Amino acid sequence: MDKEVTKPLELIDIYYPEENKLKEILLTHGHSVAEKALSVARNHPELKLDETFLYEAGILHDIGIFKTNAPGIYCFGNAPYICHGYLGAELLSKAGFPRHALVCERHTGTGLSLDDILAQQLPIPHRDMQPISLEEQVVCFADKFYSKTHLDREKTVEAIQKSLLKFGETSVQRFTTWCELFL
Repeated sequence: MDKEVTKPLELIDIYYPEENKLKEILLTHGHSVAEKALSVARNHPELKLDETFLYEAGILHDIGIFKTNAPGIYCFGNAPYICHGYLGAELLSKAGFPRHALVCERHTGTGLSLDDILAQQLPIPHRDMQPISLEEQVVCFADKFYSKTHLDREKTVEAIQKSLLKFGETSVQRFTTWCELFL
């Protein structure tokens, strides 16, 4: 990265310089997640969420996907898709946005505990990657409503809960708790 970045969203054009299908997927998905996160903030002023940060983090949370191998969404990198969170976090940390980096790293599923990572032998760093701040939790929550393969649809709570079952009851419980807090 040669250019000094002063605004987090400038990173999109640095890492996705060409107008192509991958950039379109990243931006469309990111905007959907950001808007959902902002709706949580607006519906829950008592949470005192940082709306500017939610918007930026919502758009940037998947910035690392280009480094992964997921041809179905035009990603032709070398890493397994599960790595996109921590790879995106590395990009954002290097650019001077550590808070945004934490959202990248902690948004996979409903977050990944060190025990989850070890038990599933995931090819990611061995550390806790669960969302901590309210903003991290809100972006992680909002992300569950949108896929990168069906950009025009918002998933239902029931569909999300069903899809999270494959990751265990803890993931479903965490998401259900977020529904009670954020919907």
